[in-house]
Amino acid sequence: MLSQFASREVEGVEVRLVLEHGDTVHLDTRGTSDKEGFVHFDLELDAKADLPQSTAWESARVEWLNAEGPQQADASILAPAASSDIAIISDIDDTIIESGITGGLRNVARNWKRVVAQMPSERHTVPGAPEFYGNLSGPRHHLPEGALPASKRPFFYVSSSPWNIFSYLLTFKQINNLPVGPMMLRDWGLNAQTFGHSSHGAHKDLAIASILGMYPDMRFALVGDDTQGDLPAFAKAVADFPGQVAAIFLRRAADEPFDSDEQDAKAIIEEADVPLWLGDDYSKGKAFLSSIGLAHESDAEEVVQTVSGAKEPSTASAE
Repeated sequence: MLSQFASREVEGVEVRLVLEHGDTVHLDTRGTSDKEGFVHFDLELDAKADLPQSTAWESARVEWLNAEGPQQADASILAPAASSDIAIISDIDDTIIESGITGGLRNVARNWKRVVAQMPSERHTVPGAPEFYGNLSGPRHHLPEGALPASKRPFFYVSSSPWNIFSYLLTFKQINNLPVGPMMLRDWGLNAQTFGHSSHGAHKDLAIASILGMYPDMRFALVGDDTQGDLPAFAKAVADFPGQVAAIFLRRAADEPFDSDEQDAKAIIEEADVPLWLGDDYSKGKAFLSSIGLAHESDAEEVVQTVSGAKEPSTASAE
């Protein structure tokens, strides 16, 4: 685990990205790594690359050259179904797993063993999360051997955790039968920008906006908790993308009342008439999930019709 934080960034490496189906090459492009070692691809696919009938993971290939010679790795790209009406954007830390590595250096120091020593198989999910997320995701479609399973409803994850633990979080979700989806994590540094409270919110605001902007015709259910400013981030999405947020689920993990920013955020969500669940037990949230048509037994059309007319219940009635 500790080795994942011992990364060495290399700037200026040319990386080739290839996406092909059989003999048809849909994409063949190149990018260059930045000073943090990341290569960013934001590209429009050929019009012939139609979306699949069921949500699926497409396989791509990345190639680069280093001192040891030519290198190659597989990449997975989520392709939402052409008929997808509802997708999920979920937080990770304290929503499905207690990470212990967000909220400042004090939390990192307190949970150092969990951060650097425990393997994914030794960590525990938030109680009830696998069942709750199973209902949110709907039936899962399995691709050929070796490929990632895809849920009926596309999943996206947004977290303030560092990119260094990407593979760790992926393994954790697979072990615990949680839906797999693209993760938008953060680049960490030992500075105020990384550990400052405002940086968490800014990262989530931008990440959520980028997903909603990429899929303007799709509606989203947002899932988070009350430890990292998720409610204000979700309210901003409601305000900036009217009609695109279908429902919000917020797990109450902190034993504190909402602060003024969170109270304002709640009011924005209520005014927009977006269904909101506030609770500390996912098993109770399942009833709310069914009441607004987001349990997997409902089809997409029923989901849209139900959530568009649902009212936001109080914390008590959401149980």
